[in-house]
Amino acid sequence: MEALLAFGAALLALRLSGLLAARWRASRLPHLAAWSAGLAAYALGAGALAWGAAAGWDDRAFRAYYLFGGLLTAPLLGAGSLLSIGRRLAAPVVLVYVGLAVGVVLAEPLTAPVSGTTIPAAQDHLDYVPARILALAGNIAGSLALVGVALLSLRRRPLGNALLLAGFTLAAAGSALSGLGAAETGAFIAVAALLLYGGTIARA
Repeated sequence: MEALLAFGAALLALRLSGLLAARWRASRLPHLAAWSAGLAAYALGAGALAWGAAAGWDDRAFRAYYLFGGLLTAPLLGAGSLLSIGRRLAAPVVLVYVGLAVGVVLAEPLTAPVSGTTIPAAQDHLDYVPARILALAGNIAGSLALVGVALLSLRRRPLGNALLLAGFTLAAAGSALSGLGAAETGAFIAVAALLLYGGTIARA
């Protein structure tokens, strides 16, 4: 049941990412591409969660979960927010960050093998430098960008920005409470994806 819920959340987030990608193809607005990529990363993180819940956690599932859920989602969504208000520098910066994040996750040796059925804690398997400090920096920067832009434009687009803030808060809460298990985290992912998608569409 836990694996099915996490897998369902992954499919939902991927579908929402596809809908945003279709809007980007029609308009070529760069912030839609970044938001679509952010939701795709969110979906792949949920997929890795389903993988770990169904087959047991191993090094591959953990690396995928950490890359897409821990390193990429927040920076991509934050870059989308900055691009939506004309901050074009966000695009090359986030592309460099994505390349760095992928390189770190592929190259960084794990301090201990990953196993078991519960969601692994990053501090048990990765050194603080570079993997965990990179995630910390990326998530702080992405969070500040998304929340800051939403608050600055709250009066102009109250519904969209309120949904973005609610979705991002719920996504962060799901990550913080991931120790509860895959089912609970999957439920957070599914609801947060809906809120994030609703917010991005309302602001687009």
